[in-house]
Amino acid sequence: MQFAIKLMKMKKAKLEEISNHNSVPILAWDFHYEYLNELKVDFADLKKVKEISAHFAWDEEHLNISERIRQEVVLITDVDMKIVFASSGISTMTGYVESEVLGRTPKMFQGKETSKADLREIRKAIELQIPFEKTIKNYKKNGKIYTCRISASPVFNLKGKLSHYIAFEKEDLSA
Repeated sequence: MQFAIKLMKMKKAKLEEISNHNSVPILAWDFHYEYLNELKVDFADLKKVKEISAHFAWDEEHLNISERIRQEVVLITDVDMKIVFASSGISTMTGYVESEVLGRTPKMFQGKETSKADLREIRKAIELQIPFEKTIKNYKKNGKIYTCRISASPVFNLKGKLSHYIAFEKEDLSA
């Protein structure tokens, strides 16, 4: 009888030891799950951009899309400035989802606090088909102003013809 009690205590102690060494807090799994979901979304965004790039035969070597898509919102417009792609980060930055911005122009984010001088400089860069970087005041879906750092470039196909514009945007929290 004493042997059976001792054996049960040993099994209980061993079970506690195993559970203490092999347990992972549920919180860690939550972080892992969130990270995997972020990677999945980033991968889906990158896949869409690659499809656009392949379809229009972009010369995308210098754009660093795969590196930048995780930290910045990516907007792609056609030559008429109509948005044809917005990465999933658009909803966090502006409150809009991709389906709400497709077919519209980036003017939808501008308002009375957006600098007219900055907009003239952006228009001039677009006309000259040259890259530009600007930090401007834009508006979220809820009307709140945010400072947006934009780094944009014209995108040419392999024949050298203008195909699209691509902008990498990030909310500037230091402003």
